[in-house]
Amino acid sequence: MQIRYKIFNLPFRHPFTISKGTKTHQPTFVVELEWNGVKGYGEAPGISYYDMPVELMAEQLEAKKKMVERFALTDPERFWHFLHHLFPSNSFLVCALDMAGWDLMGKLRKLPLYRMLAEGATAAPVTDYTLGIDTTDRMVKKMMEMPWPVYKIKVGTDGDLERILALRKHTDSIFRLDANAGWTLDQALEMIPLLHQAGVELIEQPLAKDDFQGMKILYDRSPLPLFADESCVSEKDVEKCAGYFNGINIKLTKCGGITPARRMIKQARALGMQVMLGCMNESSIGTAAIAHLSPLADYLDADGPLLLAEDLANGLHYEKGRLAIPEAAGLGIDLLDPF
Repeated sequence: MQIRYKIFNLPFRHPFTISKGTKTHQPTFVVELEWNGVKGYGEAPGISYYDMPVELMAEQLEAKKKMVERFALTDPERFWHFLHHLFPSNSFLVCALDMAGWDLMGKLRKLPLYRMLAEGATAAPVTDYTLGIDTTDRMVKKMMEMPWPVYKIKVGTDGDLERILALRKHTDSIFRLDANAGWTLDQALEMIPLLHQAGVELIEQPLAKDDFQGMKILYDRSPLPLFADESCVSEKDVEKCAGYFNGINIKLTKCGGITPARRMIKQARALGMQVMLGCMNESSIGTAAIAHLSPLADYLDADGPLLLAEDLANGLHYEKGRLAIPEAAGLGIDLLDPF
């Protein structure tokens, strides 16, 4: 195989604010695997609060590039295990390479990935559209600019309840909230019953990622389903979330790619937990991988390309809140600026 990679810094349509901070651009790392003229692509965004810059991905890949190029890619799962041991502390880089391996294998087999990953599964759920934290007026304006059946609303700062109630006056769409670990237990206990009355469907990561004592209290009292995000990064975290959350949000980048995500879905199902597939503001490259897995999920958060002012590929289509699964081989996308 031959490996190439590029770093991009993609601007958001609007400054994107969560409880952890604001950003105007999304750095992202894109890798290309080529074998016999066939090319596969993968992506991993750089995320500051996971201390994983794109420059580190490039540095670590460059150091072991020749070892990866010598691997005989016949099975993406074997490739993932090789990568996992080669880059044990960088699930983001492993994700990009794993994704590219699956894309390459799908193209070699002339199959869209969902036929390899989710054969026999039902249609994908509707994806939400995310509203970052902002003034109420600006959040209402963003919502009206993008009419959508389901909104994921970022919370975790002062005035959360007031903003949700104000937004509710302008739409009957489903609301999902994501606190990004920004609430205390007392805040959550006070607000959740009121949010339930306001038609909120679920809440993602209400408390700090390691506050399982607080989550147990909240889980027992909450009238709304609670989903783990920061508390569930990789496969080893799934079981410990059972009995504290109703479901988990699986993100390919943080867990290490398509291969471990499939295992996490099976783990969650065995534990009686629901599954959300989430994004980390990937372009259409990374979002296409989420789309191919989406028939296996109960909830979908795959709006990355909608939040960005620039994209890296064609091939994804949204209609009435649904993300169409590409039918072309592999990921089913075409890079706008090929390597």
